[in-house]
Amino acid sequence: MEVVILSGADEIASLAADVFVALLSRKPDAVVGLATGSSPLGVYASLIERHSAGDVSFVGVKAFLLDEYVGLPAEHPQRYRSVIGEVIEQHVDFAPGAVRGPDGNAADLPAACARYEAAIAAAGGVDVQLLGIGTDGHVGFNEPGSSLSSRTRVKTLTSQTRADNARFFPAAADVPRHVLTQGLGTISDARHLLLVATGLGKAAAVRAMVEGPVSAFCPASVLQLHQHVTVLLDDDAASSLALGDYYRETYAHKPAWQGL
Repeated sequence: MEVVILSGADEIASLAADVFVALLSRKPDAVVGLATGSSPLGVYASLIERHSAGDVSFVGVKAFLLDEYVGLPAEHPQRYRSVIGEVIEQHVDFAPGAVRGPDGNAADLPAACARYEAAIAAAGGVDVQLLGIGTDGHVGFNEPGSSLSSRTRVKTLTSQTRADNARFFPAAADVPRHVLTQGLGTISDARHLLLVATGLGKAAAVRAMVEGPVSAFCPASVLQLHQHVTVLLDDDAASSLALGDYYRETYAHKPAWQGL
C-alpha cells in the first residue's frame, strides 16, 4: 500500500486523474471502476478537463459502478447510475452502454448480483478501481462486519451510513436501507485500487485502514492485502497516521520512473 499525502483536494484530484490518463494511454480499451459520493467528484472534474483538452478518450473504455441503492426509480436523481451519468459520463465520450451498474430494481436481486459479477469477469476484470472510504471504514457499501472475501450482494446500510448520505436526500428517512454492492473480494480483484480521502471526518477510518489490523471491523483494511493500492490523502485525512512523516518522506524521494 502506497500512502501519498498531498496539500489538498485539487492536488489529489489531479494526481488521481493522472493514473487514469496513463492507463488509457497504454490501454485504450481498459476497464475502470467508478465510485460515487463526494470524494471522487474532483477526480471526475479533472478527467473531464483532460478530455476537453484532448488528453484522454474514453471511447473504448468499459466502466462498472461499485454499488447502487435498491428500489430507487430510474429517474431518481440519487440513483447512482444517474449520478455517474451527471458527474462524468455525459461529459466525456464513453460509447453507449459502456457504463454499467448493479440493477437495484431487479425482481431477483441475488440473480442480478450474479449477473453483475459475470459481466465484470467477461470484460476482463477491472484495471483501476476508484474508491472512497466511509467514516466507519466501509468501501463500496461493505459495512463493518462484511466478509473480506465477499462478492456482489445485497447489504443493509448502518444508521451511520444513512446519516452520512442524508445530505443527498430531502430527509434522512428517504435514504434507502438496502443496496447492491460489489463485495470486498470483488473489489480486491481489480488490478489497481486507487482510494481518495479528504477531511478530518475520514481521519479515524484512514488510520484503521492503513495502520490497523486487517479486520472486518474496518472493511477497508482488506486493502492492506492487495499488491497494488494507492491511497491519496490530504493533511486532515492523514492527521491520525502514526507513520505520516514516513509516508511523506517516501513519496518525496520516490523515483520518478515508478509512477503510481
